[in-house]
Amino acid sequence: MRFTRVLGAALLALGCAAGPAAADSSPSPSASDGGAGPTRAGTSFRTATEIEQDQRATASASAGDYLYWSFAADAEQRPTVRATVKLPDAHTAQTWQVDVYDGLRRRQACQYGAQTRTAAQGTASIDLTCVLRTVRAWSEPWADDPLPGTYYVRLTAIGLPAADLGLPVSTSVEVGAVNIGGGAAVDGSLAEPLVPGIAVTSEQKDEDSSRKSAVLSSIEPDGGWSSGWWSSRWVWTGVGGILAALAGIGGYALTRGTGRPTRVPPGA
Repeated sequence: MRFTRVLGAALLALGCAAGPAAADSSPSPSASDGGAGPTRAGTSFRTATEIEQDQRATASASAGDYLYWSFAADAEQRPTVRATVKLPDAHTAQTWQVDVYDGLRRRQACQYGAQTRTAAQGTASIDLTCVLRTVRAWSEPWADDPLPGTYYVRLTAIGLPAADLGLPVSTSVEVGAVNIGGGAAVDGSLAEPLVPGIAVTSEQKDEDSSRKSAVLSSIEPDGGWSSGWWSSRWVWTGVGGILAALAGIGGYALTRGTGRPTRVPPGA
């Protein structure tokens, strides 16, 4: 009996010692391992929280606050912004809206999606979607086309009743993009993407190429910004030219015949 008690105490001590070691050895979640994204949101364009594409950002706020996030979109991409607002149990009818602004802080219209929705009284959550137009590598100065650079997401409640001001809400935002390809390519490209601080950085690089300066916005698409002049449209243009040349040669070979017609007399 005594030996059994001693053995049990030894095993218990060994288990308690091994427990913390096993917990400490477990990896912590990170963005590269598919962990959670940012857990806060900015309150203005300058303090917008940066998020990557396909990353889910969350934030706790009060009804009536303006929440801002920012992400990067490159040429030939069609971004999609999805936002979810979890409302408290007791609230009146609320209308929420998600807006997207480009690097020049111009409001971009949604191509389709429920940009504004109203949650009836007692509704637990509300989902908003905004699918932007395809980002163009270059545009006319008078046009309002989306251009490569930083984009800002603003989420807020509009026309909020006074009784609901300050109620706690939970929000989540996720941005995805579809690469349209050469079908959306245009001739020309911007000298620099519309990223905050890019003009100051370019000026300092011109003065001293060895001097490095941090850009205010550090986010950019995977693989960096595209050069703008190359697209799959060049490949299809070359393939189309080769096929047209082969079709011309084949048509000439079929229609030219074998030489002098057989029904014509030799002396004719």
